[in-house]
Amino acid sequence: MTLGLFEKHLDGDDALLELARLRFQQARMGAEMHAATPQQLEHVIRFRPATDLPVVVHLPRNFNLLNEENRKQITAMASAFAGRIYGMVIHDHPDLVSRSDDFVRAARAMESQLSQIHACPTLFVEYAAGLEPRMFARFFESIRDVAHISACIDVGHVGIKQARNTFANMHPGEDICELKAQPTRIPEFISDVETAVGSALPTVLDLISGLGDLGKPVHFHLHDGHPLSIFSPYRVSDHLSFLMEMPLNFNYRGRRSVPLMFGRGGLHQIARKAVQTIGHERVSFTLEIHPLATQLSLGDAAPLFNHWVDKTNAERMNQWLAVLSENHAVLLEALNVKA
Repeated sequence: MTLGLFEKHLDGDDALLELARLRFQQARMGAEMHAATPQQLEHVIRFRPATDLPVVVHLPRNFNLLNEENRKQITAMASAFAGRIYGMVIHDHPDLVSRSDDFVRAARAMESQLSQIHACPTLFVEYAAGLEPRMFARFFESIRDVAHISACIDVGHVGIKQARNTFANMHPGEDICELKAQPTRIPEFISDVETAVGSALPTVLDLISGLGDLGKPVHFHLHDGHPLSIFSPYRVSDHLSFLMEMPLNFNYRGRRSVPLMFGRGGLHQIARKAVQTIGHERVSFTLEIHPLATQLSLGDAAPLFNHWVDKTNAERMNQWLAVLSENHAVLLEALNVKA
């Protein structure tokens, strides 16, 4: 099951969501939507691409399994949209390791509520707090019997964490992600940066193997990245397209760019490893790529914006949706699925 990040990102009215619905319909892509309350989700789910395409809801990043009120909010969302959404996503927490027993108890308390809901969506806990991947996997091993809670592997987050670890081992006290603010130092370190970046894919594949033995659904957030990237409007190093490279302002091995952490080939390996290890019926993938400041003419979607004078944000949205669709085609190719 394949999805894309479905939200406005840009200033404008709901014509932007109509544009997203059109492009997602054309790509036959499900939607991952952000919402904090059932009322918010009720508004945005009206724009879902099609009733036969999946919807996953990304809940607020500050939701914490240890918080009883958050557990009630999760239950309310699951109850209100049971049978209409496939899953819900919350972030993990830095204390997941140091307070593992508390989180296990909280997961079981959450399960006692979710298990009462017919056609209950799965709650996926996303790798986001920078834990060691093996410790993240260990938590899910400890709740193997909890039916409605499983893992979300954010491949970009895992990859950046591994690149930072590898580079820090090579250069104690140095943070690979800080080099982008020190461009004159990049040529000195570029070879070791490549080595660190190259360690990302094996770590992601190992984590998939570790979670595949649990026999539970696993959700993926798919995006590429590079520690030197300054592309994201949110000032993060990842959430990039798999179909680009990292430009350099100097020559390196005869080129002025280097590969990102995964690229097209890495996406193929991740998707195939997930299907082989976890099972085709238990994996879901959301392309969580952020927009860049580029534009694409609206073409067949132009009538949606007849009431707009300045079409800049509409064309920026259209460009971002085109990038999502291009990456979705590569994902389907990896899964041997026709759009």
